[in-house]
Amino acid sequence: MLPENDAASNKSWKSFWELFTHAKPPKMILIGAVLLSLIDTASGLIVPWFTKSMVDQLSRSALEGRVILLLSASFIVQTISSGFSYYLMSYIGESVVASVRERLWEKVLRLPVSFFDGHQSGETMSRITQDTNTLKALITQHLISLVTGLISIAGAIVILLFIDWQLTLIMLAAVPAAMLILWPLGQKMYRISRGTQDEMALFSANLGRVLSEIRLVKAYHAEKAEQENGQKGIRHLFEFGMKEAKIQAVISPFMTFVMMLILVLLIGYGGVRVASGALSAGALVAIILYMFQIVIPFSQIAAFFTAFQKALGATERIQDILAHDEENYQNTLQVEQPGQPLTFHDVSFGYEGSEAVLKNVSLTVPSGKTTAFVGPSGSGKTTLFALIERFYLPYGGEIRLGETNILDYDLTSWRSQIAYVSQESPIMSGTIRDNICYGMNRRVTDEEIENAADLANASEFITRLPNGYDTEVGERGIKLSGGQRQRIAIARALIRNPKILLLDEATSNLDSSSEVLVQKALYTLMEGRTTLVIAHRLSTVVESDQIAVLEKGQITGVGTHRELFESHALYKELAEQQLSADK
Repeated sequence: MLPENDAASNKSWKSFWELFTHAKPPKMILIGAVLLSLIDTASGLIVPWFTKSMVDQLSRSALEGRVILLLSASFIVQTISSGFSYYLMSYIGESVVASVRERLWEKVLRLPVSFFDGHQSGETMSRITQDTNTLKALITQHLISLVTGLISIAGAIVILLFIDWQLTLIMLAAVPAAMLILWPLGQKMYRISRGTQDEMALFSANLGRVLSEIRLVKAYHAEKAEQENGQKGIRHLFEFGMKEAKIQAVISPFMTFVMMLILVLLIGYGGVRVASGALSAGALVAIILYMFQIVIPFSQIAAFFTAFQKALGATERIQDILAHDEENYQNTLQVEQPGQPLTFHDVSFGYEGSEAVLKNVSLTVPSGKTTAFVGPSGSGKTTLFALIERFYLPYGGEIRLGETNILDYDLTSWRSQIAYVSQESPIMSGTIRDNICYGMNRRVTDEEIENAADLANASEFITRLPNGYDTEVGERGIKLSGGQRQRIAIARALIRNPKILLLDEATSNLDSSSEVLVQKALYTLMEGRTTLVIAHRLSTVVESDQIAVLEKGQITGVGTHRELFESHALYKELAEQQLSADK
């Protein structure tokens, strides 16, 4: 094997061991499982020896009852210990995988938004579900068989050497030849396994994408195109499956061939030795049984090696996620005075792989006032909100609350001061009650929920629903209208009682009647809060305390509607176009 392959294998093994030990498998249960497996193996090794005695005694017509009792006891002990050992190893496997999944899930929730920009959700889901299942299969089905298999092989060889060393050497001669074939096949299986896991992750990602937007697929008659995309992924998985099958098609028949060859040699040569009187019939039977005690564990070890190669591939993918930088939750500074001005000092930012979206933005947002942002699409308005939420970090300048950089605050404390209502505020599957309370870290009373819904102008339509606040909204709130979803989002913001409010075109996609209701709810929500508003329609922000004009990532004007109308060419052009059209 090449040195780089050795290094990669060692690294993968260390990653797997770190993942296993970090899960802290219950030691006493693990020790118990190993001990029971050893008892199972020892009982299995005793059975052929007692069988030898029984056959020899039968040949002399002098069968002793003690031998039958010992043989029966061995079978019973082996059966019981095997059953309990399997159960305990399953428990360990499940506990380890549960720990890994918890660790992954916690990690995923703490990853920055930039991670999800570059990874499809279905791909990440595949890591948490399918890759961890691969680890579980190794632990529950193969790990204990490796230990017991090695013990069984060693014990059987020692006993066989004692019974007849010549026949034992015949058996052992096949082992090096088998390893020369199995080792390179195992390395190839590792590469195929990694490819299969990657392809499965891509297929899961595509599946999640299509199912989450199934209405778009149907509305634009894209079923055929998506069918072809899906078939392409399925064909790739089929090809990887067939590659794995080719290797298994070599390993399984080869192992069968080796076993049959050894069996024929043992029976042939052993039969000659029995006929010559050099070996008893019982000893030959014991040798054959011990051969199975060697060959079957050897097959299990080969299966372990294959499963282990798969697990190493899964481990690498899991460790890729675990090694990714998290959002910074380490700061201990709490936001104690949220009612201070929010200030941008020469803030610059660009998404990975693209040019700067914001360039040296400087602006003071007064506390308790409303500041609106207007400008052409792509000028950086929504990106500015993402920086306030700390979804991304500016690569130049800083944003301050009062005199403190917002990055110095504990992330949970900072975000608890903010509520964000967007054009299409996300609604989670579940009930209306669940959505209004979403993200609250304390028990919320029915009175608080109803009060928030009432202030958001949502209580009227909620009470008309068959199950009221316990009505299921469907995936992404599909059972609700756009206006209803927006009012639920406003109720969610109200119950949070934020000090900083971000409104991103919150009424842009609504009909006129819904817009009136939502706008009234927004006025209630905005009262007394530091509010930042993104608006494409100037009619919704002309009464703002100040308006900032963004062009190509730069602020080119700040003032009231009247001041900008008189001094800013672009704003005047937009105002004349939109406000005259509204009239």
